[in-house]
Amino acid sequence: MDQLDRQQVREVVQAVLEALREPRGEEVAASLAASSFEADALRAEISAVGRKLWQRQYVDGNGGNISARLNSRYILCTPTMISKGDLQPADICVTDLEGNILAGDRLRTSELLLHLEIYRANPNARAVVHCHPAHATAFSLTGSAPPHGYISEFEAFIGPVAVAPYETPGTKAFAQTILPFVHQHNTILLSNHGVVCWADTVTHAEWLVEILETYCRTWLLAQQIGRPVVPIPDEKIEDLLALKRRMGMPDARLGVDECSDAAANGPQTDLESVVERVIARLGSRQ
Repeated sequence: MDQLDRQQVREVVQAVLEALREPRGEEVAASLAASSFEADALRAEISAVGRKLWQRQYVDGNGGNISARLNSRYILCTPTMISKGDLQPADICVTDLEGNILAGDRLRTSELLLHLEIYRANPNARAVVHCHPAHATAFSLTGSAPPHGYISEFEAFIGPVAVAPYETPGTKAFAQTILPFVHQHNTILLSNHGVVCWADTVTHAEWLVEILETYCRTWLLAQQIGRPVVPIPDEKIEDLLALKRRMGMPDARLGVDECSDAAANGPQTDLESVVERVIARLGSRQ
């Protein structure tokens, strides 16, 4: 495809993306959003992350749930009663910010309320992953978080982990347990239940789960060595906090205002990636 054709595709894609952001009739907007290239890409990413969670044994049975913002009005989420190892893009539901299903053949997860509270409370949250990794969940059974300040990667991406009080899963009360923590923490332990992580993409939220679970497992192993565990020096922790400021990562040690300022410029739709997907599809039909 020559440069002129590429520019024409770019202009059309940009016009479509801008049209999706414009206020319009609820039914038409939901239909357009649900069938967009962006929605297709998110469905594929959610399905891939679901398989990773299952393969790493972070979920069992039909446990766990995943969601992502499609735009300011709509959410893509996993359905209820399906193993994340079996998840397919066609299984993903589209809902509004009240949890009403707008597209999809399956019922949404009953724990979507938890995700929606995060999205409403923190506009910088673009994706949420909830699951039950064994070592992190073990900490949640004690009502305590793993000590922080010992592994640099954990400090840079997560840091202090909040622990939300227990409530019955799937209820409004359960969903609201995370509200005191959602601005200063991207990773929250849910007492007697599991973990929830939010990030700018579904993949990045899943990375936070991996980092937390590996850290919890490593900490528990270190306790068995029989020697004192040595923390990172305080001045080096300050270096890591400076890195978090530059990356726009939240941390309870930075304060609410600083966390909000650091993440104020959240990710937007990657226009060029959408253009590439359009060109690939057009090319496959020639």
